[in-house]
Amino acid sequence: MDKKDFFYELPKHLIAQQPIERRDGSRLMKLERTTGKIEHRMFTDIIDLLQPGDCIVINDSKVIPARLINENGVEFLLHERLEGNRWTTLTKPGRKAQPGDEITFGGGRLRARVLEIIEGGLREVELMHDGDLEPLLEEIGEMPLPHYIEEKQTDTARYQTVYAKADEAGASVAAPTAGLHFTEELLAALQKKGINIARVTLHVGIGTFRPVKEDDITKHLMHSEYCRVSDETAALLNQTKQNGGRIIAIGTTGCRTLESRVDDNGTIQPGAGKTDIFIYPGYQFRAIDGLLTNFHLPESTLIMLVSAIAGHENTLAAYNEAVAQEYRFFSYGDAMLIM
Repeated sequence: MDKKDFFYELPKHLIAQQPIERRDGSRLMKLERTTGKIEHRMFTDIIDLLQPGDCIVINDSKVIPARLINENGVEFLLHERLEGNRWTTLTKPGRKAQPGDEITFGGGRLRARVLEIIEGGLREVELMHDGDLEPLLEEIGEMPLPHYIEEKQTDTARYQTVYAKADEAGASVAAPTAGLHFTEELLAALQKKGINIARVTLHVGIGTFRPVKEDDITKHLMHSEYCRVSDETAALLNQTKQNGGRIIAIGTTGCRTLESRVDDNGTIQPGAGKTDIFIYPGYQFRAIDGLLTNFHLPESTLIMLVSAIAGHENTLAAYNEAVAQEYRFFSYGDAMLIM
């Protein structure tokens, strides 16, 4: 398929610049994947749209304030934690971060020694600091918000899910945004109805910001990200399938994690590792029965994934309807439930 097959016209004023007052106060488009039928709902209606015995799968990765800028204008975006204190980073301007250079942030409280330049122009660096890194980043770092969010953010905690948790294996540099709609009260209400909640982890990398450059989408090289499915989660999901329940991925990251950990028989396998799975129309889903997701950028890998589960024509029709009905788009925008 061609990249332009996933283009749609989006007026700029529909790109949400701030989160709405209540996390669960957004709109929800319900899209039937087989018929293309559309319903306009509110997000809290998800309780009525799911059934006892269903299981939603949330990505509990935590976003860290991974954007660092020093007094000389050198900017680091921490990308992936390697062994020890080594990280990969996206750096600009690159000429000021050459192998052997040492760059300081936060008045010298964090020092980064550039070790080498690696694939994609990333730098491998060694971070040096006193104490734990995470609280230091909370003080001197910034949330790496997507480029389309141009307004200053007054509450960066809203760019974090209520169930995010720290993880020694890494962290995200972008939020799994479908999960931003959930409150603790809504999650409790779902469980009270008999809807199970399973946790997976996928640490979102900088590849989420990178566009598809190839016209032939099959030639696009997907970024690699760390993901994990625990024994407990795998057992719950496999039991859900055996009992006739539906597995609903919360976000494309949850979807990609599960589809990376499912075997040919549709059994979810526990384990951890890197995934570079690229899902586009023609893909046969083996793990999930439905997807909750936000509205994504034109020609992105994310709208391609949506098209794989909902159908290309259904997806573009739904997006055009969302534009006509003035839904809010992208990270702080409204949601779509595909089942």
